[in-house]
Amino acid sequence: MQKKHLPIYGVGPLCVASMLLFFIVGVLLQHFGYLKSGEMHLVRIPFFIFGIILIALALWLWIHAVLITRIDRAILENHLVTTGVYAWVRNPIYTAIAMALTGTALFFTNLWLLLLPLLFWLDITVMMKTTEEKWLTARYGQAYLDYCKRVNRCIPWIPKYK
Repeated sequence: MQKKHLPIYGVGPLCVASMLLFFIVGVLLQHFGYLKSGEMHLVRIPFFIFGIILIALALWLWIHAVLITRIDRAILENHLVTTGVYAWVRNPIYTAIAMALTGTALFFTNLWLLLLPLLFWLDITVMMKTTEEKWLTARYGQAYLDYCKRVNRCIPWIPKYK
């Protein structure tokens, strides 16, 4: 009897849709002048440069998480991936999307839009804790719990090894 695998997309579409919704609402509030107090035109160039860097890093992270690691194949084979970019962050796909949206938000040079990364982090945290992390703990047990102790959920960081 073949083991049933975890869902390929999990709550991914919902997580991404909610991050996009936060972003769109923020941009619309900016566009219609509700966030005027946060405008910072003097930092347009640094914000733009940092935005480009974040988007480039997000693209690199997404390519490694999806195409190079072949996470879809690992899910179908019931393999817990803890190497590559998954050794730096447990949810690199969602992190990449949050980074790209944050980089894009920087183009608007509005301090209020800098609250978006906090909403993205909260969104990823709530979605993952209530669904995928439960699924992965049930599927992989202590191996997954040990992985969680070493690797951040959504902020890339140097791996912690004993």
